[in-house]
Amino acid sequence: MTTASRPCPAALTERQEARRRRILDATARLACRGGFEAVQMRGVAEEAGVALGTLYRYFPSKVHLLVATMQDRLDHLHTTLRRRPPAGDSPSERVAGTLLRAFRSLQRDPQLADAMVRALTFADRGVSAEVETVSRRTTAIILEAMAPPPAPRAPGAPSRARPHPPEPAREPTPEQLSAVRVIEHTWHATLIAWLSGRASVAQVRTDIETASRLLDLPARGAREPARRPSAP
Repeated sequence: MTTASRPCPAALTERQEARRRRILDATARLACRGGFEAVQMRGVAEEAGVALGTLYRYFPSKVHLLVATMQDRLDHLHTTLRRRPPAGDSPSERVAGTLLRAFRSLQRDPQLADAMVRALTFADRGVSAEVETVSRRTTAIILEAMAPPPAPRAPGAPSRARPHPPEPAREPTPEQLSAVRVIEHTWHATLIAWLSGRASVAQVRTDIETASRLLDLPARGAREPARRPSAP
């Protein structure tokens, strides 16, 4: 079944959205129990209480299912970060704190984390649109974490005022955009290394913090001029 034949999430009715929610929740439960191999289309359909044909209308394969589950988790993280923006005096501290918060969430369900990361790794061209959406979500989270936190509430302001997202950061420099790409690659690579037992939690933390510090490098035109050699 082609990607075009699936219901577009933006066009889903309330009933269809509820069904899609049940499918994603069922996928996450099965993955938490047994990882990638435990997510089978028939089992997901039974767990979600939908017909197998209905499941295929929404998601053509288990890889589509698990990539969509990763996207769903990123959406939840993005919402949480908007309610509680990351602390830190610099963009690197805020970005590292954000990604480490996401990592701690994945640590709670390592089987699910492994299933989602394996799906991203196995994804072919048929899942390229969904994988690109995951990449865009990750980029958006990093860019928003770079922004300074919102100003504290003014004295006398209502205590139940609606939470609002942090003020947008300045337009990222080319160097910062390159750094964001490196951070995303590091994030993905450290997850794979941790899940395969080749990296400890401490190493993941160090790698993420190290990559995030690229954001603090000065722009190319703002670097200090080279010192002239002193006269003999």
